[in-house]
Amino acid sequence: MSTITAISTPIGVGGISVIRLSGKDALKISSKVFLPMGKVEKIEPRKMYLGKFSAENFDEKCMMVWFKAPHSYTGEDVVEFQCHGGTVIAKGVLDALLNNGATLAGPGEFTKRAFVNGKLTLDEAEGVMDMINAESESEVRAGYNLMQGALSKEINELQEKLTKMIAKIEVVLDYPENDYEEQTTNEVVEELDGIKDKLNNILNTSTTGQIVKNGSKVLILGKPNVGKSSLLNAILNFDRAIVTSIKGTTRDILEETYTYKGVKFVLTDTAGLHNANDEVEKIGIEKAKQAVNYADVILLVLDSTAPLTDEDKEILKFANNKNTIVVKNKSDLGSTLDLKEYNFSRVIEVSALKKKGVEELKQTIYDLVIDENIVNSNLMITNARHIEAIKKAISYIDEANNGINLGVTLDVISIDLKNLWLALGEITGNNNNEEIINEIFTGFCVGK
Repeated sequence: MSTITAISTPIGVGGISVIRLSGKDALKISSKVFLPMGKVEKIEPRKMYLGKFSAENFDEKCMMVWFKAPHSYTGEDVVEFQCHGGTVIAKGVLDALLNNGATLAGPGEFTKRAFVNGKLTLDEAEGVMDMINAESESEVRAGYNLMQGALSKEINELQEKLTKMIAKIEVVLDYPENDYEEQTTNEVVEELDGIKDKLNNILNTSTTGQIVKNGSKVLILGKPNVGKSSLLNAILNFDRAIVTSIKGTTRDILEETYTYKGVKFVLTDTAGLHNANDEVEKIGIEKAKQAVNYADVILLVLDSTAPLTDEDKEILKFANNKNTIVVKNKSDLGSTLDLKEYNFSRVIEVSALKKKGVEELKQTIYDLVIDENIVNSNLMITNARHIEAIKKAISYIDEANNGINLGVTLDVISIDLKNLWLALGEITGNNNNEEIINEIFTGFCVGK
């Protein structure tokens, strides 16, 4: 296998650039271009050396460290150079390594080698990618737990149970004279019920997990001039939307994100819902209505200082039976708004202008969509591929149970158990599915 190299830090001006080598010739290639300062008889692993790096057209004073196989990220010999930041220096160092025998790494190739060499399971490698792409603290925690093997530990234990179960079935089939088939079948049913319960418990974390990964979609809805854009600005804590007294200022979908308690929320301001004559405004209103179908939470904004209008009543009906929070805005000016005839359990008084009640509103949104027990747990499924693999595994359990209820023989049940084992293996990579493995690592950045 060739020795690969890549720049592992973002390209551009910065304090430090890291260029990484991995492979059996990593130290040999490094010795051609790097000379440590002082009296160094032999490079030792896990020690940082200051020295001179000789590129083609310049010399660079930098640091170098060697991680000896198998005690490295990839499981191979790894050398890292920490140079001064900057596009020219990093590229010059990289070119020198390529000119001396290294090969340019492909996307995710370092992490792929870590997987191939048994340093990471497939889901742990995906945890690395999740941490790199994280946009909130909760995503970082979920990625870290995945990288640390929280999911692979559970899956490996289930696969071990299945392996023993399949082996036991094979013994029973090889020695039919012992007449253990009925007893073994009962044991299989009990084991499968336990595995299904475990998988369902893991799967139940995915609703919160998907919100953590993609952000909870919060839609601001209401008629014109009730303060929707002011509320958006108050929640974001900066002026993102234009606020005027002119009816229909917001004509299109306006989207921004904010983070609350480590969770990302995608906040959307919409055109005011009313009977508009302007063609552009009509399109914005139609978009707002369509966005309701994809929202996790609806903030239905009403003017506290005015009685309900026919437009308000239409919107109240429109948002009924959904995850709706009624926001009574302009509460600092008093309230004449009566909602007794409407059965909304979540009503919050807010002054978007003076930012009163905004924290309570954020907490209410959070409580509506986030299960804190799951967010703070060691295992939360955020990856759509893992969700599908678990669902597939559960379907094989159902097939096996249906077969048992119909009286099929253990040799047929054994096929379902083997398919179940393979479905679980798709999560960790413990089924040698090369197509899935390649698809995952092509999504990584070069240098990782």
